[in-house]
Order: sequence, then C-alpha cells, then structure tokens
Amino acid sequence: MGALSPTHWLIVIAVIVVLFGAKRLPDAARSLGRSARILKSEVRELNAGDENSAIADKS
Repeated sequence: MGALSPTHWLIVIAVIVVLFGAKRLPDAARSLGRSARILKSEVRELNAGDENSAIADKS
C-alpha cells in the first residue's frame, strides 16, 4: 500500500512535465547536476581542510 506502483510514477512524471514543460526539464536537470558537483567538491575541500588541521595539531 505504501509503495508507489509504476502507474503512480508515470502519473507523477506526467504532472511534472505538464507543470514545468518539456523544454525546461533538461535545463533544470543540468543545473541540479552542476549544483551536486559543486556541493561534492566543497565537501571534499572541507574534509581535506579538517585532515590538514588534524595533522598540524599533532605536530
């Protein structure tokens, strides 16, 4: 009962296409991908900074 069937997913996708339009969806997906890459690189930089400060503290 709680899981969505394939029919439900098709209806959800159709509603999204109608609301946002077929032309804007690829741009939105591209923008989302860029944002994810930026977030990922920032998290890596923060983790690298934490490791560097931990090494400096041990010295």
